[in-house]
Amino acid sequence: MQRLDLTGVTCPLNWAKAKVALADLLPGDILELTLDDPRGARDLPGAAEAEGHVVVSSTAEPGRWVITIEK
Repeated sequence: MQRLDLTGVTCPLNWAKAKVALADLLPGDILELTLDDPRGARDLPGAAEAEGHVVVSSTAEPGRWVITIEK
């Protein structure tokens, strides 16, 4: 599993950084994203699924979200 901390990165730049990380992974690999941008937490899972990835989980904590994506 690869982890990417996107804390402090706002939408849409957080999705751009996630796309770059996903491009380096093999099919079936997992990417765990941590972010603090509410808009990114809302929009990023849909953008990932639109590109053919699987959102395994999305967990909300106070002021922080963890989104797990399978390539």
